[in-house]
Amino acid sequence: MAKRRNLKKFIKYTSGSITGFILWEISRAKEEKRPAYDQLLANIIDLHNDMVSRISHTEPGNVKGFYKKLKSDFSEGINAILTQTDELADKEQA
Repeated sequence: MAKRRNLKKFIKYTSGSITGFILWEISRAKEEKRPAYDQLLANIIDLHNDMVSRISHTEPGNVKGFYKKLKSDFSEGINAILTQTDELADKEQA
């Protein structure tokens, strides 16, 4: 049980950090890019909620494979969001 709690805390911390980064980018972004950043915030919230609900309802049987798949899905989701954030970022301000 403690391992699941630690995994949920890790997901919460990572999601919060990415959210803070996106909010910082929103403050620097031009007005026409803000709806795209809002969509990224919605994506990180959806990813967080999906991961936490998956942890809460672990598949019986192949537990090790379940958590390996969960971690890879979370990593892919975070990488996709960071890639989209990088594409939206103004190169002039960097």
